[in-house]
Amino acid sequence: MQQACPCGSGEEYGHCCGALHRGERTAATALALMRSRFSAFALGDADYLIATWHPETRPKRLDLDDGIVWRRLQIVDTDAGGTDDETGVVEFRAQYEHDGKRHILHERSRFDRDRRGAWRYIDGK
Repeated sequence: MQQACPCGSGEEYGHCCGALHRGERTAATALALMRSRFSAFALGDADYLIATWHPETRPKRLDLDDGIVWRRLQIVDTDAGGTDDETGVVEFRAQYEHDGKRHILHERSRFDRDRRGAWRYIDGK
């Protein structure tokens, strides 16, 4: 049975964010990286999250809380971040459950490209 991608694209995980998580390709846009990072949070893939974080803002380690269940990603807005851009912003709402209660994380995330052209997460507010 094929698993739907946690990012909400409607695609099968293996062909969507799974290909990014396995390193078969890199995200073409800041939005694609944002979606793949949400999926990594949902699946508990801390290594992928660290690998796609800008080195100047990346934590030394990332301990994900097993008590958080990521439910849904809603993209609110994007600013640049396309295939021809060097920087971009993705605003999103991520629904999650913790201790039996539903919560929403609302963030505007900043992204840029490294020397190889791969998108990376800088930070968010």
